[in-house]
Amino acid sequence: MNKFTPEQIEERKKIIFDTMGKRGQKQILKKGYDKWDPFQEPKDPIDIRKDKTKRTSQELIREFLSRIDHDEYSNTFAQGAFEMCLGIINDEEKIKGMFEFARFYESLLKKEGHDSL
Repeated sequence: MNKFTPEQIEERKKIIFDTMGKRGQKQILKKGYDKWDPFQEPKDPIDIRKDKTKRTSQELIREFLSRIDHDEYSNTFAQGAFEMCLGIINDEEKIKGMFEFARFYESLLKKEGHDSL
């Protein structure tokens, strides 16, 4: 919008505002018409989160599930694995607890001579 004079910008802003619905106008007026910039650049998308190995959740879950025969797991199994994957990447306390318990339980089963799940 640098190619326009302040008067032209204000004129275009008013045209945009006047063509909006009442509900949209009300929201703009609530925040302040002077602060509203209909010409602002769009925000950058959220960075794609990666884990410590620099993999995305999609890469991790695809790699994990590809190691298991498709006939040996259900959609529920895959959903659970994906929830764990997202929780680990997002550093969620609940998932950390579940992960640590799973490690503890696997160790306990081995120690007592049982097969793992």
